[in-house]
Order: sequence, then C-alpha cells, then structure tokens
Amino acid sequence: MVVDDQQIVREGLMSLLDLMDDIEVVGGAADGAEAVRLAGETSPRVVLMDLRMPGMGGAEATRRILSEHPDVAVLVLSTFADDESLVDALNAGACGYLTKDANQEQIAVAIRSSAHGQSTFDPAVTRRLTAALSVPAAPPVAPSQSSPPPSAPARRRVNPDGLTGREVDVLKLIAQGLSNGEIASTLFIEETTVKTHINNAFAKINARNRADAVRYAYQQGLARP
Repeated sequence: MVVDDQQIVREGLMSLLDLMDDIEVVGGAADGAEAVRLAGETSPRVVLMDLRMPGMGGAEATRRILSEHPDVAVLVLSTFADDESLVDALNAGACGYLTKDANQEQIAVAIRSSAHGQSTFDPAVTRRLTAALSVPAAPPVAPSQSSPPPSAPARRRVNPDGLTGREVDVLKLIAQGLSNGEIASTLFIEETTVKTHINNAFAKINARNRADAVRYAYQQGLARP
C-alpha cells in the first residue's frame, strides 16, 4: 500500500511498483487516517509511508497501523531526512527509511527487504541516525586529591538486559545494516543460528523489528558512528 498526500506522487509510485512481477499494490491513501482504514481492509504486508501529510501524519498513522496490525511492515519514503522526522518514524515502529531521491529499483529492493523483516535505510539517513541515536560518552571525572590511586582491575562490562556476548555481536552487526546472511558469514555461524540469536535478543530488549534493534544498539552504546 502506498501512502502520500500528493496524488501525482502516489499514483506514480503505484504505477511503477505495479510493473514489478513480485509486488502487488493493494491500495493507495492520501493521508494517515485513510491509511489506517485501508490497512484494515486490504491487509498489506508492506506500507510505503510518507510522513508529512494534512491531518494525521505518517508517524501517527504508522503507530496506529502497527498497534492494530503488528505483522505489517511500514517503510517510510519521505522528502525529509531531518533528525525529528527520522526519530519520530522509528519511534512509531517504521522498519526502514528512504528519501524520495531513491530510484525505482532501490524502493523495490527496500519493499522486498521489509516484507522479509529486514530494515533498509538511505545512506544519508543512516548517517543522521547514528548521530541522533548515539549516546555520548560521559566526560571523565578528575579524581580528588585525597582519593587513593586505583589498584583493582577494571570490571568486565556487563551486557544490558541479560544479553549474551553473541547476541550483542548480532545486534552490533544489525546496527551496521547487515542482513542475516551477512551476519552469518561475518560470525562464521549458520543463518538459522543468527535467527535464533535475533529472536532471543529481540525478546530481551522488547524490539519489534530491526529498526528497534538499531535504536537500542546506539542508545546502549553497543554501536558507534
């Protein structure tokens, strides 16, 4: 389903996507409220969502669609790639974010990836995402003159939320934009094992999708720009 308030853009996208043999466009909506209604009527696997529209915007529409249809993937396609728009979309549950500079093939690839539970981000969006979600390191605190010199060895970092070391490795690679197959190759494990680690990690961190996992990785300092 395609959601965009500009009719020429909406109909143009629908026509282009209809040319793809493996993509079926089930509907088009001109605003967020119509998108929420059509999502219930057409049961799309992927919603291609604009953000800034009259009435209900794309972030709120994404939030409502996913609350009612959690199996739907929402892929943002927007003119805007500012921090506020990006974070609003991800907080609403969008699984990916492209700008309208993307070409037909890039959009089609992103839709296919979204349908299979993977995230796709425009390179410019990825750079802004890392900047917006990175946790700055705390400034060092100067020891007081009366403090004795440290003698005990530094404690080993404890992974947050009970994550195993391998689950942390997988989250770091997800944050880098790697697919399950690429993660398997990087860690020299089977792809089915990667899926198991992802499912376990997502359950521990309450992530609904890879976009949630990317946000978590940067907020927890597991990944760096």
